[in-house]
Amino acid sequence: MTSTAGHTQQTEEAERTREGEGAAPPPGPDAGSGAWDDGLIARRAAGATGGGQPPVPLLPAPHTGRPAPGPDGAADDLTARLDALRELTGLSRPRVDAATLAEAGRVLDDAAARRRLSRRHTVVALAGATGSGKSTLFNTLAGVTISDTGVRRPTTSAALACSWTDGAAGLLDRLEIPGRLRRRPVQGPDGPGPLDGLVLIDLPDHDSAAAEHRAQVDRILAHVDAVIWVVDPEKYGDALLHERYLRPMAGHAEVTFVVLNQVDRLPEDAADQVLDDLRRLLDEDGIALGEHGEPGATVLALSALTGDGVGELRDCLGQLTSERRAAARRIGADLDAAADRLRPAYVPTGRVGLSEEAREEFADRLAEAVGAAAAGQAAERAWRRNAGRACGTPWLRLWRWYEARRAPQTAERPPGDTPGEEATTARQRVEQAVRVVADEAASGLPTPWADAVREAAGRGADGLPEALDGLTAPEPAPARPPRPGWWPVAVLAQVSMTLLQVVGGIWLLGQVLGVFTPDLLPPVLLMLAGILGGPCVEYGSRLAARGPARRYGADAERALRDAAAGCGRARVLDPVAAELLRYREVREQYARVLDPVGGDGARGRAGARQGVRVTELSTTPR
Repeated sequence: MTSTAGHTQQTEEAERTREGEGAAPPPGPDAGSGAWDDGLIARRAAGATGGGQPPVPLLPAPHTGRPAPGPDGAADDLTARLDALRELTGLSRPRVDAATLAEAGRVLDDAAARRRLSRRHTVVALAGATGSGKSTLFNTLAGVTISDTGVRRPTTSAALACSWTDGAAGLLDRLEIPGRLRRRPVQGPDGPGPLDGLVLIDLPDHDSAAAEHRAQVDRILAHVDAVIWVVDPEKYGDALLHERYLRPMAGHAEVTFVVLNQVDRLPEDAADQVLDDLRRLLDEDGIALGEHGEPGATVLALSALTGDGVGELRDCLGQLTSERRAAARRIGADLDAAADRLRPAYVPTGRVGLSEEAREEFADRLAEAVGAAAAGQAAERAWRRNAGRACGTPWLRLWRWYEARRAPQTAERPPGDTPGEEATTARQRVEQAVRVVADEAASGLPTPWADAVREAAGRGADGLPEALDGLTAPEPAPARPPRPGWWPVAVLAQVSMTLLQVVGGIWLLGQVLGVFTPDLLPPVLLMLAGILGGPCVEYGSRLAARGPARRYGADAERALRDAAAGCGRARVLDPVAAELLRYREVREQYARVLDPVGGDGARGRAGARQGVRVTELSTTPR
């Protein structure tokens, strides 16, 4: 026993060395017969036939040739989806939490690891509950007793591997199956035949009382290319099987086999009824059944003990291994499952983006916060005041100056109108404007991106009130100049009226003093003309100044509004737009993960199964 174990370890190390170097396998002692058995199989075969065979290596060196992975379109499609998922996770990492992206990272790692290994082999796991007969089926397919069977539960305590073809060591290393548990089947003179490339794994019971057995089952099922679920007539409807394994793996139907074993224990009509009920349960689990040429799970009835129906399963396995696309299908199904789990993080619940109405409302709120309307009104009043000073009568201006001197220098401000309260109110208006526009931009976005949009708006709002406080309205560019063409004429007319009053007064005073010939009518008429003409000129100028003053105030209001809107755009709207653009990029990558060819073919069907339309994902933000 010691020498045999040492020989096994040496040959196993030599095999790994040859696999890494790509060397051709040396011929075994039974190369001429085409059969290959290890020492354990040889001893069991000798007990049955009376003969014996010398021990040979467990797994010879791998076959170095690699066949084509399948149609170029399918390979390119899978590569494009993997690249899109990799790009998606890279773009999303700053916004989506690591726990959400962990499954996508695992899929990428598993896909990369599987694609680096042999594409010639198809790894199929036999899984089932205690007493379902999977070990018996495993031995039947292998053609020799490899896995122990019996009434002791659990019978299979560790995964066993049986490879029909050389070169599977890397795949089995990935599954962490030790060399002492790797076997080869008894083959005929023609070699592996239709099962060329098959690697069959006998798993422990998924409902085993031993926690390490269940953990081993879950670990290996995550890495195999296809799964054969072996059920028996008593426990085919077990809730643990359906809720923990079949239902979550419904998207892997194309690489799933469900075998109803032990039908020899049932009458023929009862076997058909049980098989129909099994199909019903699978349909309720959401597993598509491969019937009428449609892709889906294969459901068979057989008896591993009597061999009935095993040939049909062997034919299905032969077709699966000959196509050599099970690994790609498994990776594609994993991609579908990962995309389905990522759906809440990328698929919007409504239209995405900021509407023009929302932008205008944001600008209106900022203009209100900086007092653009009040500034325009103040500018209009200032223009009118300047026009009144230039075109008003000098006596009236003198009287106004005198009244202004008599008025108190400081007037008591009404309650609630202090500068501190005004600043507080303006800050609250700015914060309210930012909250409203952030909520509008985040509307319809998935939660991670909605939070990112709000955070971007919040960062911009930190210094926005101070920036708005520092704004000064630039000199407006009105349609007409501040001093219209009639202004000099009105000033000259007002000066003329004043001169008439002065001349008339001097003339009248000279007559009183005897300097001029007494004649009251001319000086009185001159004075009356000046006294009445001055207010008329002032009133006419005031009427004429309304239009230019209003335009001047509107230009001042517009200038301050534009300045406030520009500040809000630079600090809030532009960062929000950058977040929306980033979301649009990741949304396009997510659409490529679902359907890299625009919704046609199998990937389009995969997207439909997940309830996602690519056209919905590609909508342009408002």
